[in-house]
Amino acid sequence: MTIKTTPSNFAFNIIATIAVIFALYVLKPLIMPLLLAAIFGIMIFPVQSFLEKKWRCNRLFATIFSIIIMFGMSVLLVFFIATQLREFMDNGNEYISKITEIYTKIIGAIEKSLDVSRRDSLLGKEVGFSELLKGNFDKISAFIFQSGAIFSDFVLIPIYLFFFLYYRRFLRNFAYRLFSKNSNSSINLIIKEIYDIQQNYLVGLLKVMLIVGILNTTGLLLLGIENAVFFGFFAAFLLIIPYIGVLIGALLPGLVALVTKDSYWYVFGVFALFSFIQFIEGNFITPKITGEKVSVNSFIVIFSLIAFAMLWGVGGMVVAIPITATIKILCDHSENYKAFGFLIGEPENKFLRSTARSRLKKWKSIRKNR
Repeated sequence: MTIKTTPSNFAFNIIATIAVIFALYVLKPLIMPLLLAAIFGIMIFPVQSFLEKKWRCNRLFATIFSIIIMFGMSVLLVFFIATQLREFMDNGNEYISKITEIYTKIIGAIEKSLDVSRRDSLLGKEVGFSELLKGNFDKISAFIFQSGAIFSDFVLIPIYLFFFLYYRRFLRNFAYRLFSKNSNSSINLIIKEIYDIQQNYLVGLLKVMLIVGILNTTGLLLLGIENAVFFGFFAAFLLIIPYIGVLIGALLPGLVALVTKDSYWYVFGVFALFSFIQFIEGNFITPKITGEKVSVNSFIVIFSLIAFAMLWGVGGMVVAIPITATIKILCDHSENYKAFGFLIGEPENKFLRSTARSRLKKWKSIRKNR
């Protein structure tokens, strides 16, 4: 697939890019269900393929049955997480009281060490700390549930998902007609690469979630934290937001440790545990499982997370890596944009090695020749 560009239309390309970004921002309510439906479609296509090939089901029945399975599991998962979080929020007053007590002790210790007079003391003023927490605790709860709203849009996503699966040959033929200058085999190759990289990413992500969930749960059980299984796997589920998901998941068990434990060392232990697991996951587990199947370097991952978060919020962070991986494939198959595919991909070792060692070897060889 080739896209020709010339210096004369450079300004037009810049304006067009800005217009596209603005359109993507404005059309978020329309685009996000489409993207999520595409991701779900890649996840359940093996099920539909199995029903069609092994059980000889017609495409309509296989599509509907696959969607029922997917969204049945999604409803159960969302219901379970919402129930557990609601129970956590029901204990909000207890958490507020404990945090207020800790705040009072810390401020008192600071003022005593700085020899602050009672008249100037923060404790003697109506800072309204507990009232501030109580007034915003419901807002915090609402934000958490609204952040998960992208997973509970059960109106548009099933419709889009149905047509993606049922019309897949029709849509493929549309791609043939749209890029008629390219051979069907080259378009099939691009489609296969996009599907394979998305499938490998999703399957690898599920495996990583399982391993990290087990590690989180084991660590929380050793620390004696309540609801260790839920908090452990909930933090692992947040791996859909790379790099920061696990650390966000550490906030809830950290708060529970702050309220239910007598020592602050348990809070430190929770965050140290999740930080260590995050290090293990990022440097050993994920590279070992996904490997080079999703060849996107860390700099581009972080950049895409920030860019898509600014564009589409939390939902943008979820779809950032799949979209970036797809863009890389498209760039790799375009002569004019192969450089961008190179930039997005993982750098080879020769670009990461220091040149000092090679210069030292050359210097030693020169000395021997003398």
